[in-house]
Amino acid sequence: MLENGLVMVVIILVINIVYVSFFTIRMILTLKGQRYMAAAISTVEVVIYVVGLGLVLDNLDQIQNLIAYALGYGIGVIVGMKIEDKLALGYITVNVITKEYDKDLPKLLREKGYGVTNWAAHGLEGDRMAMQILTPRKFELKLYNEIKEQDPKAFIIVYEPKSIHGGFWVKSVKRGRLFKNEQK
Repeated sequence: MLENGLVMVVIILVINIVYVSFFTIRMILTLKGQRYMAAAISTVEVVIYVVGLGLVLDNLDQIQNLIAYALGYGIGVIVGMKIEDKLALGYITVNVITKEYDKDLPKLLREKGYGVTNWAAHGLEGDRMAMQILTPRKFELKLYNEIKEQDPKAFIIVYEPKSIHGGFWVKSVKRGRLFKNEQK
């Protein structure tokens, strides 16, 4: 009897971890406008949800099942976020203000495949260079390292654009011409 109860707890825990992971990924895909992929995932997600909830509702007199369900939900959120971090879907825009005006940094970043727009800026302590850089999220850390190597005191702000339209860089990404070496 105790062994069957333990098996039920483990099953409910695993089902809810999987369900909430799917739920988290579906929500992120929905926010990024990937509606067909989100719809496909939601189809699997709802089956998992119904099975897991059914197991708990059929055994409401067993408090450990409810605890396993709640614990699985919390763990599922973390697992879903970790999966999304690994997938690194979408693009980011990185705004950089360098400590000093460096003509070579935008050129270096462009040669590596990043979309860079730069202009002269003036700060409290003198001339600076401002850059707006567009990159796929999966290259975010690599970009930070490139910038910090060239200017360890650079001021960096990152945000995720909702939509992107126009420009040579977007066309090149759609054709698969940028970052070819890094994707292998």
